[in-house]
Amino acid sequence: MSAAHQSTATMSEERRLVRVIGAVVFVDTMFYAAIAPLLPTLAHELHLSKLSAGVMTASYPLGTLVGALPGGVLAARAGPKFTVCAGLALLGLSSVAFGFLNDAAALDAARFVEGVGGACSWAGGIAWIVADAPQSRRGGLIGGALGAAIAGALFGPVIGTVANAVGRKATFSAVMVVSLVLIALAARLRAPAARSGQGMRQLRSALASPTMIAGMWLVALPALVSGVLDVLAPLRLHHLGATSVAIGATFLVAAGVESFISPVAGRLSDRRGRFAPLRLGLAASGAVLLCVPLPDSPLALAVVVVLVAATLGMFWAPAMAWLSELAEGRHLDQALAAALMNLAWAGGQIVGAGAGGALGKAAGDGVAFALAAALCWSTLLTLAHRASRPASAGAAR
Repeated sequence: MSAAHQSTATMSEERRLVRVIGAVVFVDTMFYAAIAPLLPTLAHELHLSKLSAGVMTASYPLGTLVGALPGGVLAARAGPKFTVCAGLALLGLSSVAFGFLNDAAALDAARFVEGVGGACSWAGGIAWIVADAPQSRRGGLIGGALGAAIAGALFGPVIGTVANAVGRKATFSAVMVVSLVLIALAARLRAPAARSGQGMRQLRSALASPTMIAGMWLVALPALVSGVLDVLAPLRLHHLGATSVAIGATFLVAAGVESFISPVAGRLSDRRGRFAPLRLGLAASGAVLLCVPLPDSPLALAVVVVLVAATLGMFWAPAMAWLSELAEGRHLDQALAAALMNLAWAGGQIVGAGAGGALGKAAGDGVAFALAAALCWSTLLTLAHRASRPASAGAAR
């Protein structure tokens, strides 16, 4: 086979892999987001308090947080393919359980297991994509998978609405069928290179590195900001008179914009360096976040929410690609790098939602969004200082 044909075959394999992993994370985030329209019905049927409803919503990211490091170790030792398939199996089984169970604690447990499965799918999937991808295409490939994941969040509320109409049993049982189809598709793909056998010792070493922590922070920050926005923006829209349909439409458009921008930002980072889109996203996010408390009409606030989502779309792919390159420079298995990404995302989501709600209640929305903006701008200043020094582990790109 000529070099040109070999290159074409390699890129074709990469596209197939990204399509399958994109489908995996699409389904994963779709059923994660399906809880929103189901909550009112579940609250009525199971007599849930607001706290209980919050626990049910948070059970998934908590499962991802707990499963992040074990999922990464599993991918490093058993391989990304096995880990993706294991995550899909957990997704299918936990979704069937969520469809048939009628106890709040049992449903919380099902969501938790679904989060653990998501941690496995994400760790295996990202590691699989990065394993053989050259740095020149890594950001774009990661961005493509992330775009699919964000698109899945768009369809999640639709699935929840269908479940309300036809019943949870039928809707969530269908996930098992989808999971089995995706397992079959993943099994047909070429497995990545040999497993490293790395584990918690290498993870602890990575977590002791300030540079690796900086890479994780760039994944955690947009998750934290998103958590604040997801809690406070719907309440503020409702306060200004927006209907539930209007609120849902706002976040639907926001997710659509973010899913479009994410792969674009990834490709931009491949060409211009990882920090170029990150700096743009940080500067713009800080400015737009300060505007969230200002509008006095639901339409104006909806526009600002979409703009925040657009700025957050500049973070994900470049930050994850940079973290993968830092891991590469430390000879850390990419599966463990993906575990650190999961850990950062879940931690950011949980802290952002919890702290955002608490600050909004205690001091007002303006304080919560001002603090989020300050975190973006202080991070931007840190990046500017880092960019003035020689970079290592691929960060100089």
